Amino acid sequence: MQHHRRGLRRLLDDEVLLTGLESDPLPVDFPPRLRAMIAYARKLTREPAAMERSDVESLENAGFDHGAVLAIAEVTAYYAYVNRIADGLGVELEADSVD
Repeated sequence: MQHHRRGLRRLLDDEVLLTGLESDPLPVDFPPRLRAMIAYARKLTREPAAMERSDVESLENAGFDHGAVLAIAEVTAYYAYVNRIADGLGVELEADSVD
């Protein structure tokens, strides 16, 4: 997960937001739209068989259109896939001096 954190740190350039994303549960002052997206991604990652139409509706109610909902699902599923492949093959990360 550290390599994902490093990449996200570069993209966000916001340490407070990054720390909030790692919190479980999310901080109470976390932006509602991001809260909906993270809740969806966490559930899809941790309990994919429990996903329901209401999970998609929560994203729509937060202001995400159908294309954005699809992108959130795709990115979440892609990371799960890649991580499982890496774990299944015993891939080890190269040492990286940047935290």
